[in-house]
Amino acid sequence: MTIKGKTVLIMASDGFEESELFGPREILRGEGATVVLAAPTPSPIQATVHDDPGRTIRPDLVIADAKAENFDALLLPGGVRNPDTLRLNGDATALIRAFAAAQKPIAAICHGPWLLVEADVLRGRRATCWPSIRTDLANAGALLEDAPAVTDGNLVTSRKPEDITAFTEALIELLA
Repeated sequence: MTIKGKTVLIMASDGFEESELFGPREILRGEGATVVLAAPTPSPIQATVHDDPGRTIRPDLVIADAKAENFDALLLPGGVRNPDTLRLNGDATALIRAFAAAQKPIAAICHGPWLLVEADVLRGRRATCWPSIRTDLANAGALLEDAPAVTDGNLVTSRKPEDITAFTEALIELLA
């Protein structure tokens, strides 16, 4: 199974969970994919490690300039503040809807599925997430499961940092 030649867009803002961006990014790159990071501005964004400050990373482009047709998949890391910020960004939710409309893989981990709620792409779909947002997903019409990674069509969702390997492997399966 190879993903050489595939390009994955990671969308994040300040407050992303460090392992949920850097972990999948390293795995995807190791499998031959090109990984591009989009953020609200071109300034470096700050990770969190649970609630403590983590590493920073400079985005490759701003979300407003990202187009779904230029990528094979979209990855949404969690962290509490990151998806809560991005769900108020019209360009971010429009980009998620564009990936969904094109039936391209969308992978969201931990609190990342909050963005899928905002983009209204979970209705009738199987999904999982961090426990504190389960009610939000259920209210958005998701059919909740408790598993390291849940794939439903083009969507992959996951619960927590400990599930990164299963989460990324599920995304790789969709890309291959």
